[in-house]
Amino acid sequence: MALNNTYDARLQQETAVGAGVQILLLALLGSAIGMGPAGWLTGLAFAFATWAVLSRAVHRSRLSSFGPANRVTLGRATLVGGVTALVADSFASTPPVTLLVALTAVALLLDGVDGKVARRTGTSSALGARFDMEVDAFLILVLSVYVSTRLGPWVLLIGVMRYAFVAAARVAPWLTAPLPPSFARKTVAAIQGICLLVAGAELLPRPVNLAVTALALASLTWSFGRDVRWLWRTARVPAAVPAEQPRLLELAAR
Repeated sequence: MALNNTYDARLQQETAVGAGVQILLLALLGSAIGMGPAGWLTGLAFAFATWAVLSRAVHRSRLSSFGPANRVTLGRATLVGGVTALVADSFASTPPVTLLVALTAVALLLDGVDGKVARRTGTSSALGARFDMEVDAFLILVLSVYVSTRLGPWVLLIGVMRYAFVAAARVAPWLTAPLPPSFARKTVAAIQGICLLVAGAELLPRPVNLAVTALALASLTWSFGRDVRWLWRTARVPAAVPAEQPRLLELAAR
């Protein structure tokens, strides 16, 4: 028991360090661009929420070590917190596009690193996979909010689609069934951040940004639609089995 408490204390210290680094990044951003109250409050709220949720998840997972892969993901979460603060601040002042793009680009580049680190070090875990997924989803949501102020509210569909799926699963439990691995699903998820980053950078003409963002939304809609169809068809199969059992028994008896 004492050993478990020691491990838990060390894990909680790592999550606290992550929150501290997040606050340090906010301080650096604030001094660099003169970030306003909206950016500060949003950034601090993100840091506190990440620390609280992650601390609880770590405690419930009973991991013996936080692991290098989770440290990479925590670093990505810190960058996402900075992007979140900048996007919130952009509603009150002109956003520092170069800084926002730089933080987002690094966060996206590190997206594939944590998974590779987990596999090479043998530290893969359900917590790590969920942590990585939530960081990705929130970054896409924040980027969609930012791009929607330039291209229109329809862009928000990209960011809220995953959360709508989670909400729907509470009403329709069959949506919670595990999905088979899919390279197409991973590819579609990866291009969302890239497309939103390209559109948010505003380096290309508006029609091109519209086309890139529309392509991202179309591919994401296709991916979710395909998965929902597969889950629906799979959920209906067990219900059909009992009805066939008498017929199968009859044939077996012959």
